[in-house]
Amino acid sequence: MAAEASKATTVQPLSSTPAVQGGVAVPYKVSLTSTGNAAVDSAVAASSQLKTLQTTQAVGPYALSGRIRADYDRVNTALESQGFYAGRVTITVNVAGQALDGQNPQLPDVLKAAGAKGNVKVTIAPVLGVQFRLGQVSVVAPVSVVAGQTAVNAVQQVTSLKTPLVQAQKPSAVVALTDGEQKAFGLASGQLAQAAPVLAAQGNLLTFLQEEGYATASVSTPLAYLRPQSQTLDIVFHVERGPKVVIGPIGFDGLTHVRDSFLRRRLTLHEGDLYRPSTIEAARQDLASTGVFSTVQVHDAPPIVTLGNTVSRVPGVTQAMPIDFDFTEGKRRTLSAQAGYSTDLGGRAGVSWTHHNLLGAAEQLKLTALVTGLGGSAQQGLGYDVYADFNKPDFLRRDQTLSLRVEAIRQLLYSYRQTAFLARAGLGRHLGKYWFVSAGVMGMQEQIQQFGDTRHYFIVSAPLAATYDSTELVNPIDPATHGIRASLTATPSVSLESNTSFFTILTAQASTYFDFARLGLTKSGNSVLAVRGIVGSVQGASTYQIPPDQRLYAGGPATIRGFRYQGVGPQYGNTKYAIGGTSMDAGTVEFRQRLPKNLGFAAFMDAGQVGTGSRPGQGTLRVGYGAGLRYFTPIGPVRVDVALPMNRPAQGDKWELYLGLGETF
Repeated sequence: MAAEASKATTVQPLSSTPAVQGGVAVPYKVSLTSTGNAAVDSAVAASSQLKTLQTTQAVGPYALSGRIRADYDRVNTALESQGFYAGRVTITVNVAGQALDGQNPQLPDVLKAAGAKGNVKVTIAPVLGVQFRLGQVSVVAPVSVVAGQTAVNAVQQVTSLKTPLVQAQKPSAVVALTDGEQKAFGLASGQLAQAAPVLAAQGNLLTFLQEEGYATASVSTPLAYLRPQSQTLDIVFHVERGPKVVIGPIGFDGLTHVRDSFLRRRLTLHEGDLYRPSTIEAARQDLASTGVFSTVQVHDAPPIVTLGNTVSRVPGVTQAMPIDFDFTEGKRRTLSAQAGYSTDLGGRAGVSWTHHNLLGAAEQLKLTALVTGLGGSAQQGLGYDVYADFNKPDFLRRDQTLSLRVEAIRQLLYSYRQTAFLARAGLGRHLGKYWFVSAGVMGMQEQIQQFGDTRHYFIVSAPLAATYDSTELVNPIDPATHGIRASLTATPSVSLESNTSFFTILTAQASTYFDFARLGLTKSGNSVLAVRGIVGSVQGASTYQIPPDQRLYAGGPATIRGFRYQGVGPQYGNTKYAIGGTSMDAGTVEFRQRLPKNLGFAAFMDAGQVGTGSRPGQGTLRVGYGAGLRYFTPIGPVRVDVALPMNRPAQGDKWELYLGLGETF
C-alpha cells in the first residue's frame, strides 16, 4: 500500500569499519519526536535507517548525509502506511554547535570538518497532518491497457501518487462480490487508508476464492489513486474468478520402495471433491506424516479437464484440476544410539536399528539392545533390555496401527531381581485430533527374586489405554507451552504359577502448561508453569497376592524427584529394599524459564506417596525439590536436574542427579 502511494529510495547497508570511504566514520545519535500515535511511531522507528543502523553500520560524512536524505522518503512512507498522506518530515542535524536541516547542501562538509568527535545528534520530527480514508473501493474485471501497458506499469510510471494519475485504462466491468467474498475482502469506503488491511485484502480474497473451488482465480495488487482535495484514497482491484473446479486425476511421482496402493488407500483427497487448497495441503501433510518421505510436495497439473457427472461430487461442476504429488523417499534404514544417566538408576546405553519401510507400506521394524544398571543407588548390578518392535500403519482400516513387541529384560534392582521374556500385540487408533485409544494383549514369563525368595510367574494381561494431547507439538521432545496431556489406563491381569491371582491396575495421569505470555509478561514460550498429577490403584488383590513387578512404586523423574527409583513407599524393615504397594499418587509443580543463547533453567517441587490399600492418598507423603539447567538443541532440550528430599526416609539418598533429553513431562 505505502509502496504504491509514494516512491521509496532503497539504501544498501554500508561498511561498518571505523575508516570508511569519504573520511573517518562519524558517530551519531538519533532521537525520534513522538507523534502521539503509537502505530506511527513504531513504523517510523522501524523504517528509519538512521535509527536502525546507527550502532552497526558506521559511515563517513558523505554517506551519512545520504542516509539522512534517504530517511525523508523512508519516514514519509511510514506515515503514508498509516494513512497520513498530508504529513511531512523534518530532520534536524546538530553538529559543531550548528543546527542544520537534513537537506542542507553544506551538511556533508560540516560533518567532515567535525570528524569522529563531532558529537552529532539527529532529530527526526514527523508531522502527521490529516489521516486519509478510503474513497471508492472498486473490484473490477481485468482489462487491456492502452499501448499494451498493464495497469501496474501505468502506475509505476507516475513518480508519486500525489500527482493525479493519468487514466490509461479502458472501462472495466464491475465484479459483484458475494456476501462471503465481501467479508473475506474486508474493505469498504470510509475506512482509514492504512496499508496493512488494504494489502491483506488481496490475499484474503484470493484465498477465499480458491477455497470455493476457483483454482485459477486471480486478484491483482491494489492500485491506489490519491485524491488530495477530498483527503481520500481510491483503491482498484482487478479480480478474475475463472471456472469453478473439482479435483481431477491425482498423480504420484517419485515412488521407489513405497507402494502406490498404500498411499492411495490412505489419501484423504479424492477425485471429484471440490478443489480447496486447505484440503489439498492437509492431504500432503498426512502423507508426509507416514515417516517414509524426506519431502512431499503437491501442485496443480493443468490443463483443466472435464469429468463425467458421476465422477464429480459437486453438483453442476464437471471441470477439474489435476493434482500431482511429488515424493522424495527418505532413508529406509537408520542406526541410532541412546544413553542416559541418573544417580539412582545409574547409566544406560545402547543402539537401535530401524527399518522405516519394511514391506512397502511404511511398516517399521525397530531392534534395540540396551545395557542397564551401570551403577546407581537403586541397582545391584548390570542388566539388559533387548526388544524388537513392529508397527504396521493403516492395519485393516485407515488410522489404525498394529503394534507387536517381543522383549527380554533383566533388572537387578534393590526392590527385586527380574529376568523376563514377554510378547505383546495391540491395536491403536486416532479419534479426532487429540485422542488416541489402544487395546492389546500381553503374555510374560518371568522369574522374580525378592528378599531371598525366588518365584516364577506367568502373567497374561489386556492393557487398555486412552490418551489426550492438545499441546500440538510436531516433535514430542520439544517443551510444551500450552495445552493438556492426559492418559487413562486399565490393565486386567491374571498371574499364574506361584499362586493364581486376578487383579486390575488402574492409572491416570494429566499435565497442563501455562505460558506467562498470556498475561503479557514475557515472550511466548519463555516462561512456562507446568503442573502434573498421577494416581494409581490396584484392584482385586492385596500387595503380596500380586507379583512384585506389578505393584506400584514411586521415586525418580517419572513421579517424585529427590528420591531414588522405587524409593518411596513401604520398605522391608529398616533397609533400602522397597516392597511396593497397591495405591500411589504424585504431583509436580515446575517453573521453566528460557534464557539467551539456547540456555534455560527450571525449578520444581514433587510430592507423593505409596500405600498398601487400594485407595490413593495413603502412605507416608514424601516431598522433593530441586532445580536444573536446560540447553536447547534442534532435537530438543538437554536436561540436567538436581533434586533433594525434604523428608528423607531411612536408607534414602541425600540427593539425586538426572541427565536426559527433553523435559520430564
